[in-house]
Amino acid sequence: MSDVLRVALVDDQALMRAGFRALLDAEDGVEVVGEAADGEQGVALVREQVPDVALVDVQMPVMTGIEATRRIAADPALAAVRVVILTNYGLDEYVFEALRAGASGFLLKDTEPADLLQAIQVVARGEALLSPSVTRTLIGEFVARPPDRSTAPGLDCLTRREREVTALAARGLSNEEIAAHMVISPLTAKTHISRAMTKLGARDRAQLVVFAYESGMVTARGGTR
Repeated sequence: MSDVLRVALVDDQALMRAGFRALLDAEDGVEVVGEAADGEQGVALVREQVPDVALVDVQMPVMTGIEATRRIAADPALAAVRVVILTNYGLDEYVFEALRAGASGFLLKDTEPADLLQAIQVVARGEALLSPSVTRTLIGEFVARPPDRSTAPGLDCLTRREREVTALAARGLSNEEIAAHMVISPLTAKTHISRAMTKLGARDRAQLVVFAYESGMVTARGGTR
């Protein structure tokens, strides 16, 4: 990643794009590389520019943000691109679908400017945008959802340690908290998380959490299979 964070804006509302562009253009070290008004244009823009981060509206004409995210995540040439979903409503069904499709996290459209800039920097570093508190909110949403083993990847490829750290991550623990719980170093915890993500094909921690619940490995009531 270069010193300049390259960002693509994908939103069907021109005023929303203009607002984000004005904010980002005023920030040193951030460059808006292009705008798109629907998901199809957004995928084309991302393929052309290969930005560090794509801010993608969840609901758009022609192609939804979810499908756009799925296509970006499936393209090996775009493996380094991180998608952040923009939504008006918070943790709704669209956000869950976007996380399943490969988004690195989500932001409310009325997010404070400082929080938006921090989010872009966090995601560009390859970290998950989901903080432990947001992860715990995700967990709460899974309480009423039965595991969907038909779409979840098999977790048998994970070692015992990798399964343990995945379960702890799925409960909202940070790497430091996982390290303390397992009596290992934070770096070792991070390594186990990274290996689990690689084996499962998870783009980031957000997808790893979704996989853990959808596979039934971890239940929303706190159990581990």
